[in-house]
Formats: sequence, C-alpha cells, structure tokens
Amino acid sequence: MSEISTVTVQSIVTLQEITAETVRAICNLSVTEAQKNFVAPNAISIAQAHFEPKAWFRAIYADDTPVGFVMLFDNPEKPIYFLWRFMIDTQYQKLGFGRQAIQLLIDYVKTRPQATDLLVSYVPKEGGPGPFYHKLGFVPTGEMEGIEEVASYKL
Repeated sequence: MSEISTVTVQSIVTLQEITAETVRAICNLSVTEAQKNFVAPNAISIAQAHFEPKAWFRAIYADDTPVGFVMLFDNPEKPIYFLWRFMIDTQYQKLGFGRQAIQLLIDYVKTRPQATDLLVSYVPKEGGPGPFYHKLGFVPTGEMEGIEEVASYKL
C-alpha cells in the first residue's frame, strides 16, 4: 500500500516540531515544478530558521504523514506576525490540508502577545498562491515587499 493511500481528506491535520528523526522527510517534500518559483525548498527554510531567533517553524502532518511545512516570523514585541514560508507537497495538494494548516497557524498567532494581524507576501503571478490566501480571508494591503504583494489577515 502506498503512503498516499493512508491519507484522506478526513485525516487530522496538525503542526508538529521537526526533529532529527523527521527532518529528512520534511526536506523531501516538494511543490509542483510550476510552483518552485514561488517558495524556497524546505531545507533552505529550515537552515534559515536556525539562524533567525524569531523563526517559528513546523511540519504539517495529516495523521502520521508529513504533508507540508510552515514558518512564521514570530516577534512578540510587535502586533503584526508574518507567514514567512508555506508549502504543501504536490501529492497532498487539493485535499484541504493547506487550508487547515493555515487555520492552525492563525489559531497559534491569536495566542501570541498583542497579535492583531497575520501578514503574508506572494508573487502576484498566474499559478501563484494569491487566490488561495484570498479565499482564506487575507486582503491585499496595497504594499509590496520587493516583487511580492502583501496581504493581511485581521485576527
């Protein structure tokens, strides 16, 4: 039986710490070829997180299967938090895991000191994640971060 056959849309989605035992599986997750221009590989994100004290990062699991990765810039001294990285592996996309993972992230950010907003930035190109974020309630702010459009979710 293949690994994907054990994961269904009814699977329980959780955000879990990445450990020495799980890091390889998380680094092996990948987006589609067309999406690779929109998000860094997980190995790069994990390496960056280890050099940024305000990085909060987790593997996204559906039941016991790793399906994605999320990283937050978590600065409790400011009321605005930033979704730094987010991906769902190509074989687990369109099953609702991304939506559930973002909701778990929003729930986490709501517990943070003074949290008022969760920001995300994305390249506003066809095939990019903009429509996904908009469906979840992120609203473009009109600001740009380099070539990326910024959107905000009010907590």
